[in-house]
Formats: sequence, C-alpha cells, structure tokens
Amino acid sequence: MYKQNNNREFERELQKKGNTEFGLIRHGETLWNIEKRVQGQKNSPLSENGIKMAETWGQILKDKGYDRILASDLGRTMETAAVINKFLNVFVSAEKKLREMDWGSFTGKIYRNVKKGSPDIVDYGEMEGWDFHPPGGESRRSVYARSAEALKGAAKMWPNEKILVVTHEGVIHCIVNFLKNRKFIFSESMILKPFHVHNLICGENGLSILKLNAINLKQQ
Repeated sequence: MYKQNNNREFERELQKKGNTEFGLIRHGETLWNIEKRVQGQKNSPLSENGIKMAETWGQILKDKGYDRILASDLGRTMETAAVINKFLNVFVSAEKKLREMDWGSFTGKIYRNVKKGSPDIVDYGEMEGWDFHPPGGESRRSVYARSAEALKGAAKMWPNEKILVVTHEGVIHCIVNFLKNRKFIFSESMILKPFHVHNLICGENGLSILKLNAINLKQQ
C-alpha cells in the first residue's frame, strides 16, 4: 500500500502506474447545518452561503485537471457538484454508496437534543469507535466498506483519471480513519482540516492516501 507523501516526484510516479486519483470534498453548507440537525441520509438544500461556497470551490478547482465528478446521490451533494461543475464542465456521476452514514432515529434531530435525550448512547458511541451505530442506523465500519467499494469500482471503470468526489464529512472521516489505521474515538487528534480536498490513489495495490488537506478551499 502506498503511504502518504508530500513529494511531487513521488506523486507523479504514482500517477504513471495506472492509478486513479480521487480528490474528496464534502458538500456545501445546508439549512440543516445551520440548524445543527443530524442530516444522515435525509436531505436539506444548500443554504445561500453553501451555494457561494460551491462557487468558490469551482473557481479554485477548475484548473486542477479533474476528468469527472463522482458525487453521493443525495440532494445536497448533487447540488454542490452541479454548482462546481459550472466551472469544471466535466461529466457528473451519482453514486448511492457514497451517501452519508445512516443515523437512524437520530436523523433530523438537533445535535444537542440527541446528546440530552440519549446520553448513554452518545457516550457509548464515543468509546465504541468503529462498531458504534445509532438506533436503526449503520456502523462506521459499514460506511467505510460501501464507500471504499464505490471508489474501487470507480477506479476500475475510469483508470488513470483524476476524479473529484463530492461526498459527506462522515464518509471522508471513515475512509481516512480506516486507511490511517485509527480507532475512530474522540480522544484521537484531528487530522483533517475542514474545507480541504483530500487526495487518495486507487490501483492494483488498493486504496491509499496520497495527501490529506491537499487543497485549501477557503482560498480566494
């Protein structure tokens, strides 16, 4: 498995080996983000600021050489992809396996009410790591399995391409934490910066990290 490396020569060598490169980003701000609600696999439209965010990202990413966009099929990710694609002008594909974690009965609830109403479950989740799953929802391990399958399938379908993946924060955390062999517990240090592109490589050696926090999407 290839390891993360900041050396550009190393990155070019990886790209010569028939690998597909992925740039992972989360969707723009939604109305439920503002209300601090658990979104899961339910949808909330982008806020006005979320649309502006996606426009800025499109301007930043338009000259980065992406061949296509692969997006979670949920509305907020497809909307983000559509706004970005006004600048990239590439083919966009929807992928159900890249959906956010299913939060079950917590979906739609305000975060502080979840903590207040189910403190034992939340505390359990903070300790259980990969095997935690909310009532009626799915585990983080399941999220990794399906999202990794989606990326590996895309690599086989589009070898040697550079693909922008518009997905969800939970999905990105699951992929990165698994590839970094982390326990996925809250006491671990944060390694992902918000509003950045995280680069992965997928080829005959499987899925691996190329560079985290590779592009700052807050740049103007």
